[in-house]
Amino acid sequence: MVSTIQQEEETSISLKSKKFVVWLFVVSSTIMFGGWTSYYLVFMASKGKGHGLVLPEVFTYSTVVLVISSICLFLAARALKRGKANQQRLFLWITLVLGVIFGVLQFQGWTSLYQTGAVLVNNNAAISMIYIISGFHLLHIVAGLAFVISSLLGNYNNVSQEVAEYRQDITSIFWHFIDILWIYLYVFLLLNS
Repeated sequence: MVSTIQQEEETSISLKSKKFVVWLFVVSSTIMFGGWTSYYLVFMASKGKGHGLVLPEVFTYSTVVLVISSICLFLAARALKRGKANQQRLFLWITLVLGVIFGVLQFQGWTSLYQTGAVLVNNNAAISMIYIISGFHLLHIVAGLAFVISSLLGNYNNVSQEVAEYRQDITSIFWHFIDILWIYLYVFLLLNS
């Protein structure tokens, strides 16, 4: 009995420390993207120009897709807390599919930019920053999809409630972060064109 309680306490402490690592990653990513947007502003101020492009319309669609995916992830977390595993599974699957759709839309956006002559390596660093910022954000989406898959696997494997809530929590923290981050980046690029 005592060893079971001790194991549960150790598991709880371990999960809390892992969640802290996710928060550290969120903070460091915020700093990284903040640095890139600051660089963009400094470049713009020194050269007197932004990227000078009309952002592809597909970036607007990808923003909507990402917002809907965050709503689905919120509903998945709520379903888990209510003990409705099938609903959680459904909303996790929808989030996963929407995340993949976001990635496809990003590639379409890059293709559209490329077709207008806006290439990664050019004499306007602001155009290059569009690719860098959206590319690194897409890498964060891939990491977020890994978290969603982890939550799905926990659902299918009937892990303990504590572990299921932990997986859902870190998935929610990370996914909502990358959603908010993309909205910020998209609005930033729109306003500074």
